Amino acid sequence: MSHEWTMKFVQHHVADNRILRLIQKWLKAGVLEEGEWKETAMGTPQGAVISPPLANVHLHYVFDLWVEAWRRKEARGQVVVVRYADDLVVGCQYRAEAERFWKDFQERSAKFGLELHTEKTRLLEFGRFAAETRRKRGEKKPETFTFLGFTHQCGTSRRGHFEVWRRMANKRVVAKLKQIKQTLRRRMHEPLDQIGAWLQSVARGFYQYHAVPGNLPTMSTSRERLRRLWRATLRHRSQRRSDQWARIGPLFARWLPPPRTLHPYPGPRFDATHPR
Repeated sequence: MSHEWTMKFVQHHVADNRILRLIQKWLKAGVLEEGEWKETAMGTPQGAVISPPLANVHLHYVFDLWVEAWRRKEARGQVVVVRYADDLVVGCQYRAEAERFWKDFQERSAKFGLELHTEKTRLLEFGRFAAETRRKRGEKKPETFTFLGFTHQCGTSRRGHFEVWRRMANKRVVAKLKQIKQTLRRRMHEPLDQIGAWLQSVARGFYQYHAVPGNLPTMSTSRERLRRLWRATLRHRSQRRSDQWARIGPLFARWLPPPRTLHPYPGPRFDATHPR
């Protein structure tokens, strides 16, 4: 992110010079590398509280307003855009328009000193007719993509209708379980009720985000792995045989209940009802 462009965008919303000077100090805070301070001419401070708001303001002018105009003037088919911070997904009805959008977006980003991540940016065939079209060409199933912690793939419902299947990204699950394992080892000898209450809060927060339709099998597997981690920790607490499932099953049932879907499908979530 260019500091010059960022300040120009911020000035559209902030007129107080004191706030503007404070934001400039944030941008010029620099970074410490091996104990040595280095000045930063681009980007925002890593981990600073101001970084997400500044990134959103910057991308609002660089991307949001531009893509809305591009969709009205350039696109002939449907164009769906989802952006969260600096992660975004764009869906085009026609491949030719997707290729043109990719080219135009690269040119747009270059004007403001931005570059698309070469490893994370790709063009793929996805949607209602992707599987059938690829099958006619003798190609494999449509590719998947990961967005906001979910792996998205083309699927079908029980009635045979097209559905977007969302599964938790395995990388995120593994990282979370490793973190829980380390904490369990550190809190091994605490009372079971305290550990159970902590695990329940962790699982509840995990469910609140990941309990989307179609993801229950993956969440149930993660719960089972969490139960096994807790069982392994209990086995190291003492030399007594307290690890039998029949004895510790009620403990797990109390603090680690089975997951359930907490979010509706995207269609009903975006429905709007007009008052009569």
